[in-house]
Amino acid sequence: MEIEILKSEKDDAEVKIDNVTIAEILRVYLNNQDIEFTAWRREHPTKPAVLKIKTEKGTVKKAVSDAVSQIKKDLDSVEKEVKK
Repeated sequence: MEIEILKSEKDDAEVKIDNVTIAEILRVYLNNQDIEFTAWRREHPTKPAVLKIKTEKGTVKKAVSDAVSQIKKDLDSVEKEVKK
């Protein structure tokens, strides 16, 4: 998976992600936080997705870090349930 940061400011960022599934998962988890706006778009199905993140409070970096931590926690929970 390739990720390219197109724009990086304290409260506004754009990230190019070549995996739409990852972009959608991040969008969902970011929207569950105190985020002003999160969405992804793709110019064409053969092009990578561009994820736009705008925060109300805090930084984009912290919001993404928190979202990834929550995703990992949820995946660990699912893994434990499957192993039962």
